[in-house]
Amino acid sequence: MKNKEIAELPLENFKKGHKSFEFVIINKEKFIEILSRVISIDNFISIKRNILELKDIITYRKDDKEGLLNIELNGDTVSLRKDIIISEINQIIEAKTIERAKYYLKRLKKSIEKVRTNKINDINLLRWKEYDEIITDSLWLLDKRDSSGAHLAWYWGNFVPQIPRQIMLRYTKKEDWVLDPFAGSGTTLIECRRLGRNGIGIELNKDVVQKAKELIEKEPNRYNVTSEIFVGDSRNINIKEILAKYEIEQFQLLIMHPPYHNIIKFSDSEKDLSNAKNIEDFLKMFGEVVDNVTQYLEKGRYSALVIGDKYYKGEWVPLGFYCMNELLKRNYLLKSIIVKNFEDTRGKRNQKELWRYRALVGGFYIFKHEYIMLFKKK
Repeated sequence: MKNKEIAELPLENFKKGHKSFEFVIINKEKFIEILSRVISIDNFISIKRNILELKDIITYRKDDKEGLLNIELNGDTVSLRKDIIISEINQIIEAKTIERAKYYLKRLKKSIEKVRTNKINDINLLRWKEYDEIITDSLWLLDKRDSSGAHLAWYWGNFVPQIPRQIMLRYTKKEDWVLDPFAGSGTTLIECRRLGRNGIGIELNKDVVQKAKELIEKEPNRYNVTSEIFVGDSRNINIKEILAKYEIEQFQLLIMHPPYHNIIKFSDSEKDLSNAKNIEDFLKMFGEVVDNVTQYLEKGRYSALVIGDKYYKGEWVPLGFYCMNELLKRNYLLKSIIVKNFEDTRGKRNQKELWRYRALVGGFYIFKHEYIMLFKKK
């Protein structure tokens, strides 16, 4: 095997969160050819010797003066996480039997020559180990809000960009359509642009819409997707007319981050859910939003509700679960309840000691979490 058959990316690291990963580019045809040859060997020692040589080539690195690799690649190539491909090769080397070694070889070969995704996302399940950015636990501990690119924490009650990002990675494919009926400052639509999803937002406050549009346009549109936010009441806005503008009939993901009733007052409008007179009116208004948007969500696709609870007159009000029940009354199955941490809010910022005192006096616990509830349309 020659060095030109397998090469590394030009000293480029792929960053995910606080981690960075090196990738290798391999000549797909040559790599499969090598694996096929090794699979055909019936001598355990020869298999391991050949795989060790393969590992040596992948870990080999030669840099030119500019810090770039100057190795010619011919034919189709595939990019693989270096740490994972090395781990898989080590697994073959450390196998205790020839049967187990060949099992790992065949699995590696299959993961190179084929791609297996499903209807709702672009995750290649044959290379699932490479997707460790995607959270699969029901407890999300996020250190801080992503403030990169066009994201600004200027708007009261906006949610962290990591939430729509995670949801879209799990429940959409590139070029799918995402609807956010509580668009606010445009966080969801900014993430749509970053991930190559088409995003439609609806927001009641026209001043907020104008600011959101400016921020969304600051985010590069490298995938040439639609990012549009409309002024309107999500309870009765004509969504069919909006979709017709883009010659589509349905969207593939619904992300809802409504007001947590009256914890934050977003406007003076009686149409605003944050101005609902009581919990019953709030849930009625929220249910009307769900009714209006759900009919345009594709069957079998997902809806995400980001919501927290509230405290009122000495009583914990399980607002999140009340809203959950509104979706369950409709045509939805509950798939997951995720608990996400949050630290300081604007109302509590620089008042930690005061809130601790209030909690001790009042016999309650300070809110440090909210919910991300995942539903599937029947």
